Parts: sequence; C-alpha cells; structure tokens
Amino acid sequence: MKMAHLITNCSFSASPAVKTFSGSPGYCRNLCQLQNSKSSNLSLKSSSKRQKKSYVTCANSAVQGQTQTPLTGSQEASGHSSSKPKKVMVIGGDGYCGWATALHLSNKGYEVAIVDNLVRRLFDHQLGLDSLTPINSIQNRVRRWKSLTGKTIQLFIGDICDFEFLSEAFKSFEPDAAVHFGEQRSAPYSMIDRSRAVYTQHNNVIGTLNVLFAMKEYSEECHLVKLGTMGEYGTPNIDIEEGFITITHNGRTDTLPYPKQASSFYHLSKVHDSHNIAFTCKAWGIRATDLNQGVVYGVRTDETAMHEELSNRFDYDHVFGTALNRFCVQAAVGHPLTVYGKGGQTRGYLDIRDTVQCVELAIANPAKPGEFRVFNQFTEQFSVNELAKLVTAAGAKLGLEVQTKSVPNPRVEAEEHYYNAKHTKLIELGLVPHLLSDSLLDSLLNFAVQYKDRVDTAQIMPSVSWKKVGAKPHTVSV
Repeated sequence: MKMAHLITNCSFSASPAVKTFSGSPGYCRNLCQLQNSKSSNLSLKSSSKRQKKSYVTCANSAVQGQTQTPLTGSQEASGHSSSKPKKVMVIGGDGYCGWATALHLSNKGYEVAIVDNLVRRLFDHQLGLDSLTPINSIQNRVRRWKSLTGKTIQLFIGDICDFEFLSEAFKSFEPDAAVHFGEQRSAPYSMIDRSRAVYTQHNNVIGTLNVLFAMKEYSEECHLVKLGTMGEYGTPNIDIEEGFITITHNGRTDTLPYPKQASSFYHLSKVHDSHNIAFTCKAWGIRATDLNQGVVYGVRTDETAMHEELSNRFDYDHVFGTALNRFCVQAAVGHPLTVYGKGGQTRGYLDIRDTVQCVELAIANPAKPGEFRVFNQFTEQFSVNELAKLVTAAGAKLGLEVQTKSVPNPRVEAEEHYYNAKHTKLIELGLVPHLLSDSLLDSLLNFAVQYKDRVDTAQIMPSVSWKKVGAKPHTVSV
C-alpha cells in the first residue's frame, strides 16, 4: 500500500490538546516520511471518515509565564493597555531566521505560532546536504522551549500554498502580525534546474498571495512583516534608497518604487512578492512592512543558546550557505576560502541577532492601514574579498592556516561595482546593531571547529551554474 493511502491524519504529540486542519497531501506525506526517518515521535492514525485529504496539526494552548505584554502601535499611541499579549504568526518558523525569530518574540512576551511545512528539511535529504549543527525536530524544539521557559509556541504544520490550510490557521490563531519567512530562500537552489526554478516561483509568489488573501478575509487589522532581500535591487551605479526613489523627468517629479534588477529566479520571486504586496496595500488597505534583508551570518541568539535542543541550523554548503558562514567552516576544516571570480561583489550583511531585533521593531511599530513601507535590513557592507581577509586574520589568531583561492564564478553578476545602500529607517526605530568584530569572528570560527567532524567537504565547491541551468532534473550531489 502506498504511503499516501496510509496517511490521512498526521498527529504530532506537541501538546495534549491538538486541532487538525486539512493540508497538502504531498507535503504531509513528505514531512511524515522525513520525521519518521528522524524518529521524531510521529504517530500515524487512519481515518475512514475523511478520505482523499491529509491533515496536519496545531498544538493548541495558551502562552504561559509571560513577563510583559507587547502592545500594538495604536494601543501605545492611545495609552491603552491590554492584558492580552500581541499574537504573532511566524510563517517559516522552522528555518534559519524563522526559528531564531519565533523564540525571540516568545521570550519577549508575544504569543507565537509557527506555520511551516518542514520542506527545508526535505531539501537537505534530496540534495545530500546537512546542517553543521545537529537540529532537533520542530516538535522537540517547542517542547524543550516550553520546559525551559514555561512559554508555549503553537504549531501549524502545513503548506501555505494550500489556502484551505492557511485559512484555518488564520481563523484559529487570529494573528495581530504575520512574519513571513516561509519561502524557498536560496538563489542557487532556484538555478539548479527548471523544476526548482518553477517550484521557487510558485511556492514563493503563490504562498505570499495566499497570505495576503487570508489577511484580507480573516485578519483585516493584521500587519504583514515580509522578509524580502537586498538582492531585489541588484548593483546599480547609484545609491540604493529604501524602497522608493524621487526622480525628476522632463520637468516633472514623482516618488516611485526603486528599480529592481534581480539576479536569479529566487530574487525575481521576491520582486513579484513586493509588487503584489504593494498592490494589495493600495487596493485592500493591507498594512505591510517589506524588510529587504542583506546576507545573514552567525548562528546563536540568546534564546537558541539556552539549550542544545534549541540550536539553530548552520548551512555551509554551496546551495544554502551564506558567505561568511561558509568561509568560517572552510577555514575550520583547512579548505581554501572559495572567492567567486574577482571577489569585489559587495553586499549588506547583518548578524542573526539583528535579524530578530529588526523584526521585533517592525512589529512594535506597525505600518498604517494601506501603507506599504520598505526597510533595508542590514548593518554593514563588505566585499567578498574583505570578508576573506577578515576570516584569514581571525583564523591566524586561532592557529588556523587559512588560504584563499579564486574559483570560477558560477553566477552571472558584476564582480567589481559601486555599492552604497541606505539603511537608516530601522536605526531610527531603535536598532542597536551587533557589528562584525574580532570577537564575533573568533566565536564563529570556534563554533565551526567544534563541529568540523560533521562537515562534508564535497559540499563546499559550487556546482550550480547560472548559465548551464537546464530543463532536465538535476541532482546536485550524490
């Protein structure tokens, strides 16, 4: 009998009280197979009353042990207080940025629910990849969080591309804010082959459209905090503004969305998201903040460091790993730092501790109804060559012999260019950045050394080519 026929109700023992909602059969099947492979306390129950559907679960219980009650912007402005904590739905809360954000917000007193289909874990299995850090199942993670803090994080396991599932999650949780990380977030992944390019755009664009429709139908006052990317802008030969630019043309002046020059199918999906969100703010009165985030580095936040079962994922491979994280792992295992091409590619960077801080600031200072605002979310700019030099110097202090080599650039991008992006709006809201320091680099390198036995060096060199991407399905690694 096929697995699809066996699974009609996926029930996770995350809480004594659970609710079941209909979800995508394919994703439910995949996540159940994946959780079984990790022995994650998954129980499968058959149901003769509900045929041809899969069901996913929500751990349903109130947040306990709150020490503060976050208020909405309107409540703060009016001086009105409420004993009810502000409710935040973290879509994609099992991922790198999402998990750290969910714990941070819960720790700050928000009532948090995670919505995730766990497909990021499936990508690792499909491509033969793994996190540098061992990561627990999402059920074990939230159980450990509750045992340490007394705070419950609700779980809604399912696919946001399934509008029926997403609708039930919105109606059940009734969020005041929705933080949307729930997208395929790798440019190289989107360039592996046609199927991954199509998946990336469908998952990201349709998923975001579903979130917008769910907000319109069930949570009109909900504030969308959407994680975009600085990659939407490309590398123009002028300063990059925060979302909008005022131009004068033929004697007339207007403020318009900043031009977009995306460099992969992934980045293009983010551009489409931004356009759809801006339109629904204008047409429906949605309130939204688009956080165009730079490249994130680091792994630990105050919350993820509380227990090993709360550890965040740390990607070092050529598909999902980000530049600084990858360089630290390469240095730890004695692999030359892989600088693509000339290494002059310059981007905005930020510590993951600042990611969670920026999201919290956006939630605490919501957009107005009908307002689409854009914040550039990064704290410093570095070229790839500059990062390589910093890691080399930090490694030498730890006795590591770090070498650098230029490898053919698999991407289609400018390798030497002007780059000056504005990033003042979050600072004005109170962001206190964690700038890249010698001590942080030492910490990252020591962290990489601690787990270097888990490194698969075959996953370091790039094998996804922007120019060679084709229609035939491609397996990156064997």
